[in-house]
Amino acid sequence: MGAFQFLFLITFALVFSSSHADPDLLQDICVADLSSGVKMNGFPCKNPSTIGADDFFFAGFAQPSIPNNTVGSLVTAANVEKIPGLNTLGVSMSRIDYAPGGVNPPHTHPRATEMVFVLEGQLEVGFLTTSNKLISKVIKKGEIFVFPKGLVHFQKNIGWTPAAVITAFNSQFPGTQSIAATLFAASPTILNDVLSKAFQINTSEVEKIKLKLKPKK
Repeated sequence: MGAFQFLFLITFALVFSSSHADPDLLQDICVADLSSGVKMNGFPCKNPSTIGADDFFFAGFAQPSIPNNTVGSLVTAANVEKIPGLNTLGVSMSRIDYAPGGVNPPHTHPRATEMVFVLEGQLEVGFLTTSNKLISKVIKKGEIFVFPKGLVHFQKNIGWTPAAVITAFNSQFPGTQSIAATLFAASPTILNDVLSKAFQINTSEVEKIKLKLKPKK
């Protein structure tokens, strides 16, 4: 093998081993075509002639939401499904409103790190490392806290008045896995015996939790 061929093979191996999908835009914009049936990592682009300002606009944070549910919190997402212009840009946000004592239960975002900015109120927030260490802090209006990508985290309104935060993600679609719902409301369901051994409770208690968390039709 000549020196040129050897150099070519080495170069090819290095380039191929480090190659990945280009994280940057290959055009000015790629507004998501949410109606397309094409399945891909992200969304296909709309025809440029059909896009407009509304593809980059969302008014869902303007007014607080009423968290009328059992956990006392309500998330309003501003991701690519709500703002098609976010497609390929790698960012999104959400607003979370909390009733007094309300909780955003333990959950993860498998595709993004999250930053929380407190609009109103006072919250106890925290995340768990993979060594099971709890990192937590009380934060108030104007303060920021960060939840690393993929780690289990939570927020609780510890005040006597409603609270609200704005969150930012480094993904157009960060995904959310609520720990309780993921385990006890999966479809098909996880075997009761598996959950019973994992949580050291009897199977009748597992069934009760499943019934409570069962999605409402």
